[in-house]
Amino acid sequence: VQLQASGGGLVQAGGSLRLSCAASGTILSINVMGWYRQSPGKQRELVASVTSGGSTNYAGSVKGRFTISRDNAKNMMYLQMNSLKPEDTAVYYCSYSDYARSYWGQGTLVTVSS
Repeated sequence: VQLQASGGGLVQAGGSLRLSCAASGTILSINVMGWYRQSPGKQRELVASVTSGGSTNYAGSVKGRFTISRDNAKNMMYLQMNSLKPEDTAVYYCSYSDYARSYWGQGTLVTVSS
């Protein structure tokens, strides 16, 4: 599975961005896709995940501000990020997992200025 993340950029605090992740390859019908982020000096952390059935999970720090969604027909996943804060600055990675495999995309940089 290949994952291509896009949509990062520079935004002021309080602004919004929408990240996209395009998946290609052999995608099983039962899977979990997610967004992770990593900022300098910190470990990669889960931001949000969504199952192929539509169940979602969010990190406490983004709950109520970020919304994860996916379009299974198009093999796309999105992360709508609102009310962005400087602490959201990080490289955001999309991920795919099924019963046997896990993959990461290349990451897209989100920078939130104060």
